[in-house]
Amino acid sequence: QVQLVESGGDLVQPGGSLNLSCATSGSAFDISTMGWYRQAPGKQRELVASITKGGTTNYADSVKGRFIISRDNGKNTVYLQMNSLKPEDTAVYYCHALIRPSYFAIYSAHWGQGTQLTVSS
Repeated sequence: QVQLVESGGDLVQPGGSLNLSCATSGSAFDISTMGWYRQAPGKQRELVASITKGGTTNYADSVKGRFIISRDNGKNTVYLQMNSLKPEDTAVYYCHALIRPSYFAIYSAHWGQGTQLTVSS
């Protein structure tokens, strides 16, 4: 079974930078769009950024110009470079991917376990 494993969450000062990574474990026939969501306490989970297999990106307005999403298709890994971090970026960040486990299967949504980012002085 394919799993998504995030890493990189930490405590960062406002204005700082941090990189998140999400790697897949297990084999998959194909991985389509990958992305990052976040959920702050008391709020709904929201899309931060997504990237298609071909490299087309989409960002939430709140992170445009500060965050950069990228992926390595050979490693089935997606990254999130976060710059100029603000306290309101504090949340649990979840990796998401549309994965087709085998030729005979359809694409389904997979989630990582989440990694905590705290932006505070």
